[in-house]
Amino acid sequence: MAHEIDAAALDSVKTVAGRKPAHTLPIGAPCPNCGTTLVGPWCHVCGQSSEDFHRSLVRLTGEAIGGLYDFDSRLWRTLPDLCLRPARLTRAFLDGHRITQVPPFRLFLVVVVLVFLAAGVGSSHTKVVLAQPGPSSNIPVERYFAAHPNPALRQWLEPRIQAVSKDPDRFTASLSAWAQRLVFLALPLSAGLLGAMFFWRRDIYMFDHLIFSMHSLSFQGGLLAVSMLAMNLNGAFGWLLLFAPVHLFAHLKGAYGLGVFGTLARMLVLFVGSLIGLIVAMTGLLMIGLLEVGQ
Repeated sequence: MAHEIDAAALDSVKTVAGRKPAHTLPIGAPCPNCGTTLVGPWCHVCGQSSEDFHRSLVRLTGEAIGGLYDFDSRLWRTLPDLCLRPARLTRAFLDGHRITQVPPFRLFLVVVVLVFLAAGVGSSHTKVVLAQPGPSSNIPVERYFAAHPNPALRQWLEPRIQAVSKDPDRFTASLSAWAQRLVFLALPLSAGLLGAMFFWRRDIYMFDHLIFSMHSLSFQGGLLAVSMLAMNLNGAFGWLLLFAPVHLFAHLKGAYGLGVFGTLARMLVLFVGSLIGLIVAMTGLLMIGLLEVGQ
């Protein structure tokens, strides 16, 4: 799944310009794939681009550099609003002013990759040691299982805990792979909670909640990635995470036109709902990891 996310993010970067290719077959020419007469830069039957790649390497290189510059220009126009004026960014997109923005889902994809890259950097400096049952343990695993879980759960957990102790790297890899799959559940969870809190607003649609969620999660994920990297250098940078609720308050209040009390109340609902979702996701993640390693 990590490779799938990386590929999607890279494809998002390459196609973020969203412009008509400079070298397309002329209108009226047959589509190279299905033979349909072309009426634009893409075939309206099979969807294939009519771009003609038979041109010099120098020209291809120049177009690639131009595409990267265009992405950079949109990115540097998007990031200041995302960080400092998130409500304006979301409202602008919903009102149709989109050409100067990085598309929200592409931005979200890139941030997901950055978060896992930052987590990987942190894990490379942290060695996880699992206690082995035996005389040197303060509380042997067997004694803990005998005192706490019921017999059926103990019978299921014991061999899998021992398998994790023997191969912690495989367990960590399994958790990482499944975490990258489950992270996308944050979007429907956030949009669903917002939809439930604004069900009476006929002028707001689920699409609006999804755009808000992608912008909000992109900032929160970016802040998390920066915080993790900063804390690897100096552990005193945990205070950066204090910007998360401040940003959410400004974003929620401005994007939905709420008062202070209404914003705080909805922030509380989002926090509780997200916390419950996180607990369920983490529990499921651990169970999946134990199942895969214990097979």
